[in-house]
Amino acid sequence: MLKRLLLAATMLGGLYAGQAQADTTLRFVQTNTSDESLAVLNSVIKTFEAQNPGVKIELISIPWDNSFEKFATMIAAGDIPDIAEMPDNWVALYANAGHLENLEPYIEKWDKAGDLNQRALELARKVKDTAYVIPYGFFVKALYYNKKLLNQAGIAEAPKTIDEFMQAAEKVSKIPDKYGYCLRGGSGSFNAWAMMGAAANGDNAFFDKDGKSTLDSPGWVAGFQKQIDIYKNGWAPKDSVNWGYKETVAGFYTGTCAMLDQDADVLGPTAEHMAPDEYGVVPMPKGANGKSYPVLTYGSWGIMAKSEHKDLAWKFLALLDSPETDPAWTKAVGALPVFKSAEKDPAYADPKYRAWFDTLADKDAIPTVTPAYLPEYSLFAGSTAVKLGQQALLGQITAQDLGKQWADILTKAQQKYLAK
Repeated sequence: MLKRLLLAATMLGGLYAGQAQADTTLRFVQTNTSDESLAVLNSVIKTFEAQNPGVKIELISIPWDNSFEKFATMIAAGDIPDIAEMPDNWVALYANAGHLENLEPYIEKWDKAGDLNQRALELARKVKDTAYVIPYGFFVKALYYNKKLLNQAGIAEAPKTIDEFMQAAEKVSKIPDKYGYCLRGGSGSFNAWAMMGAAANGDNAFFDKDGKSTLDSPGWVAGFQKQIDIYKNGWAPKDSVNWGYKETVAGFYTGTCAMLDQDADVLGPTAEHMAPDEYGVVPMPKGANGKSYPVLTYGSWGIMAKSEHKDLAWKFLALLDSPETDPAWTKAVGALPVFKSAEKDPAYADPKYRAWFDTLADKDAIPTVTPAYLPEYSLFAGSTAVKLGQQALLGQITAQDLGKQWADILTKAQQKYLAK
């Protein structure tokens, strides 16, 4: 009799739990959208929903180029999801505003945490030394080059230095209707300015010891001038002043321009349009001091603080961002793995991946990590820097004006941060 009562109670409890869970929908915002990434996410969602009967994942995909504004509008309107993809330059903004949940208690109990490489945990804790996100992969810039166009311009191999890069851009642009560089003047353009500026400056420190931005120094300004010269001299398409991710990538694989600085995520779309022997990938060119400063960014997942289903949201993230599942995601979005065990995956044996692994292993390739810990940085990189950069490309302000305005904005943000 007792056994029957216990069994009935267990079944009844399970029924109530199932009913409660049946009404649960986790809203999940994704910004790194592509056919490949959506296929991986939909597969993981299907698995999670099968493992958790009654739970539904509502996937909200926001195209990258307008994602900052659209996500900010959602949050301002109170349309807050449970889980959100967090580009690195969003984390400080939303963490400091109290929108992101502290994930340290979850990580502490997570049996996969020990497999995360040290850089992943370091970046996760950039804000208040607290993990408000879990990184899913690293993005490191490398140089894509069109072998046919370089050969046609009389260039035997990919440029290894900034001077060689500028010369190659000029020579290719002499070919009718071709350009040397897929310049990104629109959304996401600040990274290219930063790499060129740091290479000319011989240092990628954004601030001095007093918290003053260095972007108005002669070295940085000289690099900004090089970027302006590329556009002014016609070594990049005229409409590239407005180009974002999609336009630059399409400009490369259609053969409009010969060189492109991008992450490994571009390998997928490029391979769809170009034969393997038509293009190559090499580490970013080095400056006069023999060093390069490729931007290193990361993508991550976060749980929103106002979610009413935080434990269930973590359960989903633990499946999505696990050593078993994450490699499929990083391959789809072209990121480098965050799990130590995933680095042995045969997929990364593709010779074209060598550019990124060689970059990470090169002591003279100094990763540039933008000051995304500053709450003001999201608006700066997502909007202000883009508009000012476009003004500089169009000749409306000088390289020196550009450096000063950027420096003033970042100095104010940095000193406010240090004061706290």
